[in-house]
Amino acid sequence: MQGGRRLVARILSCSAVVQSTSSLAFSSSPFRTLGISTYFVSPFVASTSSRFYSTTPLTALAMSASDEVQKAADAAKTVGDGSSPTIFDKIVSGEIPSNKIHDDELCIAFRDVNPQAPVHFLVIPKNRDGLTQLSKAREDQKALLGHLMYVAQELGQKECPGGFRIVINDGKDGAQSVYHLHLHVMGGRSMQWPPG
Repeated sequence: MQGGRRLVARILSCSAVVQSTSSLAFSSSPFRTLGISTYFVSPFVASTSSRFYSTTPLTALAMSASDEVQKAADAAKTVGDGSSPTIFDKIVSGEIPSNKIHDDELCIAFRDVNPQAPVHFLVIPKNRDGLTQLSKAREDQKALLGHLMYVAQELGQKECPGGFRIVINDGKDGAQSVYHLHLHVMGGRSMQWPPG
């Protein structure tokens, strides 16, 4: 289990590591279920979300953007559909809990544990089937890709009536850190341009 915890922490690490000597209320956090005492959340969530709170001050350690880029580069070294199951495969199987907002025969959508906006969820195919990156999509997967986009826009309209952004990171230079195709849907605030 210790190796699994490190994998979850590495994959889901984000722009700030929040630690506290008091207990934190993370009612639906998969980290609580896994018994991880260090929680990974974004500065935005730590400062504004009612889902995350503490009775004592939090200590936030900012991680540089180069750390995230390095994690993506490290993840790119292990790419391949024959590789071990990704964290998303484990979410699909139920091995790792998630806050699902959609589930059908082809895909699931769930809230991101490291939200970069007030609304941030992921849409992923249930069966990876070689679809580790958008650039690896085959012609026979066009209908699945369309379905993922349709689900993303349907949920985006419900959760972000003022508009939303869909992001797909692809490969090392695209800062992809999990090699299982996933669409980020973010909204609930005005997005900035350029994005990266």
